[in-house]
Amino acid sequence: MTAPKELLERIQLRLEDSFTGIGEVVGDMPAADVADLLNQLTIVEAATILTMLPVARAVQVFDQPTLSRRAAILENLPAARAAQILEGMAADERTDLVQHLGERDRRKLLPTLKTEVRAEVERLCQYPDHSAGGIMTTEFVRLEPSMKVGDALKHIRAVARDKESIYACYVMEPGTGRLLGSLSLRDLVMAEMDRPIVEVMRRKPITVEALDDQESVANKIAKYNLLAVPVIEKDGSVVGFVTVDDVIDVLIEEGTEDILRLAGVEPGALDKPYFDNPVWLVVRKRIGWLLLLFVAETFTGTVLRHFENELAAVVALSFFIPLLIGTGGNAGSQTVTTIIRSLALKEIKVKDAGRVLAREASTGVTIGLLLGAFAFGRALLWGAHMPLAATVAITILAICSWSTTVGSLIPILAERFGVDPTVLSAPLITTLVDATGLVIYFSIAKVVLGL
Repeated sequence: MTAPKELLERIQLRLEDSFTGIGEVVGDMPAADVADLLNQLTIVEAATILTMLPVARAVQVFDQPTLSRRAAILENLPAARAAQILEGMAADERTDLVQHLGERDRRKLLPTLKTEVRAEVERLCQYPDHSAGGIMTTEFVRLEPSMKVGDALKHIRAVARDKESIYACYVMEPGTGRLLGSLSLRDLVMAEMDRPIVEVMRRKPITVEALDDQESVANKIAKYNLLAVPVIEKDGSVVGFVTVDDVIDVLIEEGTEDILRLAGVEPGALDKPYFDNPVWLVVRKRIGWLLLLFVAETFTGTVLRHFENELAAVVALSFFIPLLIGTGGNAGSQTVTTIIRSLALKEIKVKDAGRVLAREASTGVTIGLLLGAFAFGRALLWGAHMPLAATVAITILAICSWSTTVGSLIPILAERFGVDPTVLSAPLITTLVDATGLVIYFSIAKVVLGL
C-alpha cells in the first residue's frame, strides 16, 4: 500500500526537526507498509528510520520484496547495524543483497559478519546470479533416516525459528549429505508418530542442479506444483533449496527482462525503479538497438528512391504507405509475441518449425483477406479509383501473409542458434516489414496499374 500523504509529512517533519518518536510512528505498521513508506523517502531518510527500529523489525522490513534500493540503504547504515540486519536475513536474500553492494562496501561489511555467516555468504556468492545456486537458501530442515515421525516433528519444532521454511523437509544420508528422500510437513502430521520416516518419504524427489538456470528452476516448480525444490551438486549432495516465493521473484525479473528486450532495450540496470535510473544510463541502454534499427530503416528510403518514378506517376500511392507498413508491422508483432510466449512455456519446440510456419501462414492469409476487403472499401471511400483500391487490398493480403510467416520463423531461428528470441524478434520484424512491405506494394502496383 502507498503511505498516506499525511503520514509522510509527519515523518519528514520529524526528520527535519528531531528524530524522537519516529519509531513509534511506524512501529505498529505492517512491515510491507513500512517498506512502501521507505520507498517514498530519500535513501538517507530511509536509513535513518531503520537505525531507530529494533533489529528484528528492521530485518522484517529488509526481507520485504517490495523494498527498493536495499543495497543503497544498507550502504548508508552504520556498519554494526548493517551487519545485524544481514545476519538476521534469510540466506538467499542476504546473498542477493551482498551481490548488489559496491566492491568497496562489500569489503568493508563482510569482515563485520559472524564467521559462519561470512563463510556462507562467500560460498553462495560463487554461484552465478541467475542460477539455482544463486537464488537458493541453505536454511532447510534436515532429517536423518533413522528418525521416526515423532522424532522428526520434535526436531522441526526445535529448529523452526532458524529456518526460512519448514514445510518441505529432506532426509539426508549421514556423513555424505546425499539426498535420500523428501517429505512435507503435511506428510508428517498425517502419519503415525511411531512410523519410520523412510516409509513416509518420497524416495525420488524432483531436484535441480546448482548451475541450472533460474528460469528452468521456476518452470520445474510450476510444472510439478512444488512448494520447494532441493538443489544438488554433481556428487548428489544437497546444498540448499529454492522456494516458491523465490520463483515469484524470478518470474518478475525474467518478465521485466523480456519486456525490455521486446522493446529493443538492453536489460540490466533498467530493471530498477523508473526514477532510480539516471538519464545517461537510460540513453546508453537504448541507443544501441536504435542505431542498428536506424541503419536498417535506411533501406526503406532506398526502396522509395528506387520506385520514385512510380510515385511520381501515381501520387496517391504514397497516401497508403503508412497504412500498409503499419498493418504489416502490427500483424508481425502479434505473431512474434505469440511464438515467444509459446517457446517460453515449452508449448512449441524448434522441431515444430514446419507446423508453426503452416499454421501462421494460413492465419496470415485469413487475416489478410479480411483486412484486404476492409481496405478495398476504405480506399474507395477516400476517392481512390478501382485499380488503386484493388492494389491496396492485394498488398494488404500479401503483407499480412508475409509478416506472419516471417514473424513465426524469427523467434524459432533465434532459439535454434542460442539467441534470446526477445532480443531480435519484435524490433527486427518491424524493420523488416517496413522495407519489404514497400517492395511488395510497388511491385503489385506496377502490375495492376501498368506502371
